Amino acid sequence: MPTYSSPGGRALEALGDHRARVQASRNGGLGGKGVLGTSENGLGRSGLGGRGLGKTSSRPLKRSRKVQRDMILGVTKGDIRRLARRGGVKRIAGTIYDETRVAMKAHLEMILKDVVAITDYQNRKTVTVTDVIFALKRIGRPIYGFDKDTYDPSAKLPKVRR
Repeated sequence: MPTYSSPGGRALEALGDHRARVQASRNGGLGGKGVLGTSENGLGRSGLGGRGLGKTSSRPLKRSRKVQRDMILGVTKGDIRRLARRGGVKRIAGTIYDETRVAMKAHLEMILKDVVAITDYQNRKTVTVTDVIFALKRIGRPIYGFDKDTYDPSAKLPKVRR
């Protein structure tokens, strides 16, 4: 199999130049084309993250973590505008968006603190709808339609035929 990777390399090998042999040995003998699953260090993986958790070397590997930004920024300006329109607001000042995010985050933290306490008390790891409903009712903000008189979570709605 030829060990060159370019027309210039072919010319060097045709002339018997030692540089062609050095380049071929440096590239694994395939002229720059690596065999699938091999790398320069012979581990068959690329980068530090691909070595696996069980592999060790002279210095321990560091896990690369994704940097988390504040997730409340996922509530976009358009989302806040839509909520305001639903509430009947016609015009919105520019400073409202950050203040709305702060208020939303505080309200969610208050609700989720109660929800986590309820879930922990019942020795569960899964948060259910009834946990959220109970937490909202406890802080005085019940969701209408979920009271025990009118809502039966086990009852299914009848299918509508068209």
